[in-house]
Amino acid sequence: MLNANELGLKSPKVIYRNMAPARLVEAALRRGEGSLSHTGALVVTTGKYTGRSPDDKYIVDTPGIHEDIDWGSVNRPVSREIFETIKSGMIEYFNDKEVFVFDGMAGADPKYTRKFRVINELASQNLFIHQLLIRPTKEELEQFGEPDFTILCAPGYKCDPEALGIHSEAAIIIDYEAHYILIAGSAYAGEIKKSIFSTMNYVLPKEDNVLPMHCSANMDKETGESAVFFGLSGTGKTTLSANAERSLIGDDEHGWSDDGIFNFEGGCYAKCINLDPEAEPEIYGAIRFGSLVENVVMDPETGVPDYADASLTENTRVGYPVEFISNAAIPGVGGIPKVVIFLTADAFGVLPPISRLSREAAMYHFVTGFTSKLAGTERGIKEPQPTFSTLFGQPFMPMNPKVYADMLGERLDKYHTQVYLVNTGWSGGSYGTGSRIKLRYTRAMINAALDGSLESVEYAHNERFRLDVPQSCPGVPSEILNPRDTWEDKAAYDRTAADLARMFRDNFETKYPYMPEAVKNAGPSAD
Repeated sequence: MLNANELGLKSPKVIYRNMAPARLVEAALRRGEGSLSHTGALVVTTGKYTGRSPDDKYIVDTPGIHEDIDWGSVNRPVSREIFETIKSGMIEYFNDKEVFVFDGMAGADPKYTRKFRVINELASQNLFIHQLLIRPTKEELEQFGEPDFTILCAPGYKCDPEALGIHSEAAIIIDYEAHYILIAGSAYAGEIKKSIFSTMNYVLPKEDNVLPMHCSANMDKETGESAVFFGLSGTGKTTLSANAERSLIGDDEHGWSDDGIFNFEGGCYAKCINLDPEAEPEIYGAIRFGSLVENVVMDPETGVPDYADASLTENTRVGYPVEFISNAAIPGVGGIPKVVIFLTADAFGVLPPISRLSREAAMYHFVTGFTSKLAGTERGIKEPQPTFSTLFGQPFMPMNPKVYADMLGERLDKYHTQVYLVNTGWSGGSYGTGSRIKLRYTRAMINAALDGSLESVEYAHNERFRLDVPQSCPGVPSEILNPRDTWEDKAAYDRTAADLARMFRDNFETKYPYMPEAVKNAGPSAD
């Protein structure tokens, strides 16, 4: 058993290490942290913070890491002094409290595994990370030794923002040199998961020449050839990577090494809003005993969740181990990706439903990370708004985007991996006029990309967006493949396409002036 000295704490009441899920659920219920749904899942609310708090995220700025970090509005610096002040306060806060510890791993490939020790105030959060990380065997736990990184998580500890000069009572701080992470003031479990992701996204490129990716991944059950799916929220990343004919490697975080790809995690963290058992049966079936459900409104008498109720937040979530998915690949490793899919939901309705990318165009769209917000989804949005998230995961990528883009380009050259841009958004007009591209057509296009059918068809070059567009695809009407042909008002298409291309160019020139000219010129033309 671990003692307080080994944890760096002073006098906790009791320390529980790597408790089984059943005991963690029991402890959470005893402590009043949540209640059980009719399926046995533990349901909790997270209070003020129902999602990540990007304004409260910091990196300790030290000479040893300063040149590595892409400082700015996403990666904010904080001094070691402030970090130590908050850490000391949190350690004092843990005195005379129950402490829940999980020692687990990130990285399913043993060559690149990192050990994380997560110290929790809440049993429910310890259940979450127990299910989300890779769980050690009894022998691995006995030989665990010192962790590579320690996470101290105390939602009940409130920072003093005025005294410390930080944004609020919450603070999420990574110290890459000290190998320590603080999560104070927030009960949202996703902060733990994404802090680990942010850590892996720094150490793997720097130490192991592994490309970290915010993507889902699956693989051919016979050959082991994998495919990765990048995409921001609402683009269909989870839905389209869930394919009964292929094995699911993971739904969110992966690394690409010279040996193939591997899942960082041992679990999944899925959205629950409007969850439908017919549309997403895998996620629906995974909400059972051992799962942690956050901020879903539940009938207090029947224990039945109302997944359509967004009164607490639209960011309702469930965390569960990957083995709750029937076709999961365990361990979560696969071969070299044969195909990379970039998913975008273009609400302007001007991008082709599928197009092939050159190496330079792939790097362009990788750093750009485009999708669009819809009219009506946020107050004040009257028409589609472009959204650009660098590397399809900007909040979690601490290094300069060029580091990751160059690593992708090197792999595309080395392994001849084909990249496709898939628009899961609108056709025949912008949102409000056109219609969403049918899911069955998108699935057919992706299947054709995965089985190689698109390698032998005729392509036409789209000059505006500098994309190569297939002119036929099995199972897809050829008339929808060229978006301009689907618009009744061709002049309106041309104007809208020019506007979106200009948005791409303005974003790229503002954010990435250091990128090579060949990459810049592979993006849309605003002329």
